Amino acid sequence: MKVRSLKKDKVNVITLGCSKNLVDSEVLMSQLRANDMAVVHESEKDDANIIIINTCGFIDNAKQESIDTILQYADEKEAGHIDKLYVTGCLSQRYKDSLETEIPQVDAFFGTLELPQLLKTLEADYKHELIGERLLTTPKHYAYFKIAEGCNRPCSFCAIPLMRGKHVDRSIEDLVKEATRLAAMGTKELILIAQDLTYYGLEKYGERKLADLMRRLSDVNGIDWIRLQYAYPSQFPMDALKVMAERENICKYLDMPLQHISDNMLKTMRRGISKRRTIELVDNIRQQVPDIALRTTLIAGHPGETQQDFEELYDFVEQTRFDRLGIFTYSHEESTHAFTLPDDVPAEVKQERADAIMELQQGISLELNEARVGHTYKVLFDRKESGYYVGRTQYDSPEVDNEVLVPAKNAYLRIGDFANVRITDSTDFDLYGEVIA
Repeated sequence: MKVRSLKKDKVNVITLGCSKNLVDSEVLMSQLRANDMAVVHESEKDDANIIIINTCGFIDNAKQESIDTILQYADEKEAGHIDKLYVTGCLSQRYKDSLETEIPQVDAFFGTLELPQLLKTLEADYKHELIGERLLTTPKHYAYFKIAEGCNRPCSFCAIPLMRGKHVDRSIEDLVKEATRLAAMGTKELILIAQDLTYYGLEKYGERKLADLMRRLSDVNGIDWIRLQYAYPSQFPMDALKVMAERENICKYLDMPLQHISDNMLKTMRRGISKRRTIELVDNIRQQVPDIALRTTLIAGHPGETQQDFEELYDFVEQTRFDRLGIFTYSHEESTHAFTLPDDVPAEVKQERADAIMELQQGISLELNEARVGHTYKVLFDRKESGYYVGRTQYDSPEVDNEVLVPAKNAYLRIGDFANVRITDSTDFDLYGEVIA
């Protein structure tokens, strides 16, 4: 008779979706570690007996990836390779009842705000004194920095408020404490994230406070770069640009998802802004911070999008020349306002429109990169890969933007260090350079 040896539990956390989910996983891991539990993030080893999947439920592709991952580990559990399987995050929040029926191998499903309940199931205590502490899954020199949870915007296509709830601010004091802790651990770059950065302050303080927060974080010793992601265009707090222009350690970078430009689409999408005001906003941003890199995301094929709407969008991208751009094909999400409208743009037309925008952006990116050849930039190095040190300028966020590649045979660099790099060559989405002493 075989006797199974008693072995200490080990938890493997799998994170799917956006950087906000990644922060949630880091908080979860910090709590588990504080309860003396062994925990790893997306380990390739098969020595963990407990799996926690932090899911995404944003659009069809993300939902399918989450479901496929759950099914993969459900099979592992049935085969006896793992003992427990738990699912949390946005997909679990949104479809908990149907998931429990369809995938009974999962031991329990939890919503986006049910961390204490998840810990209790694992026989761990939720430690309030650890609020703001995380076990970083990124390289230690940069960290995603979530300043708020949820969203109050009524965008027609978006299910985030259904999964994340209303906008809730974190206090400036708590955020400064967290930034100070991260800096002490070696973090040099804070990437500010929320579903809507520009709303920051209204819930807790009754007024927009993004500029005040930026100043306070800028004063934290050891933080060399502060980067803004996910800034909503409607009622954009222009005082934040003044801080960006004044402070050396605030990157001249802004990620501002515009989604569309035609008045017909902006109204249908319930974006709260017009074409004219959008163009004025972009112009004002570039006037106040002339060296800024603007990133945006767009949607192709939203219900009601005509060929004329798309051509307006194409012309806008061509004329505005964004430094960075991404585009999604519209996903028909139940319980959103857009779900009440007919999904009337065929899938192949959505994809053709998205492809046309990306082909246009590829040419714009190449021209902008070619203009950087011969110039020298401060670069933060993230990793060494395929014979190159790979880093970023202040104009680029990790994972989604351009990178700077320096041949490893020509330099010795430490990951997480800055160096001045002269750009010697470029492609559409990468720069090549040499370190300048």
